[in-house]
Amino acid sequence: MEKTLLNIETVTEYNDMLGVETLHPQVSVIDLSKAKPMRHMRHTFSFYVVFLKDEKNCELVYGRQRYDYQKGSVACLAPGQVIGIEDTGEEFQPQGYALCFHPDLIRGTNLGHGIKEYTFFSYEVNEALHLSERERHTFVDCLMKIREELLHSVDRMSKRLIANNIELLLNYCLRFYERQFITRQDVNRDVLTRFEALLDKYFTGDNAMRKGLPTVKYCAGELCLSPNYFGDLIKKETGKTALEYIQDKIVGIAKEQLFIPSNSISQVSYNLGFQYPQHFTRVFKKATGMTPNEYRGGK
Repeated sequence: MEKTLLNIETVTEYNDMLGVETLHPQVSVIDLSKAKPMRHMRHTFSFYVVFLKDEKNCELVYGRQRYDYQKGSVACLAPGQVIGIEDTGEEFQPQGYALCFHPDLIRGTNLGHGIKEYTFFSYEVNEALHLSERERHTFVDCLMKIREELLHSVDRMSKRLIANNIELLLNYCLRFYERQFITRQDVNRDVLTRFEALLDKYFTGDNAMRKGLPTVKYCAGELCLSPNYFGDLIKKETGKTALEYIQDKIVGIAKEQLFIPSNSISQVSYNLGFQYPQHFTRVFKKATGMTPNEYRGGK
């Protein structure tokens, strides 16, 4: 069984692997049900891929974790992300669609300038987008518009129209994720509750003094979420970024510790994980409009 990691460099290479025609060297819309049967493999892409997976209970490994897809799930991969499961020697027939587009395609376009807005390209597979039937119809309709443009003879508007249609699809994904955040509010509130408990535990004892300030990446990892998904979820639930939420927690604890006369400003700073008291003072003043000394004097 093959256990090496395959890097798929070009859209054309991926089309050839699947046995489908290449209409454009930098972008492809693939009906996976019409591709040739494949064997599992662990691989990366050097381009963006948006998968609409229609298999029921499709097993997939992303990073080190194993997940089961539900029918009608969308996963978006940025270049360099590792995906797939080890080769078992068995062939399978994929179902659904894949949109592939190379970073060179969108350079100099509106999409190229705004690609970082689509944070779901860095979500984990277990944070996939699950579509309703109506949303799936809209998604596939966008794919067909892109494919229709690929079938059109190349002219000076081709690149712009292809990029615009990809951008439209990604904007729909943003909308559908907004809906998913709303419809999963109970789950989101559970994450928020666990986030709050995580911070409470972190600032108990000498954890912060030993480990330093908790980062968004650290908190996301402890909650088994990708940093981008975690940040987007916290923003939707609280209106604050995850970093702002952490800093608010720090300032709240700092206010309590500043009530204790025996605590020096430096000691409060180190207790909370700051390496330098000056950094603590800047964060505190930005949040309260006062330095720690001014806050303590006013109280």
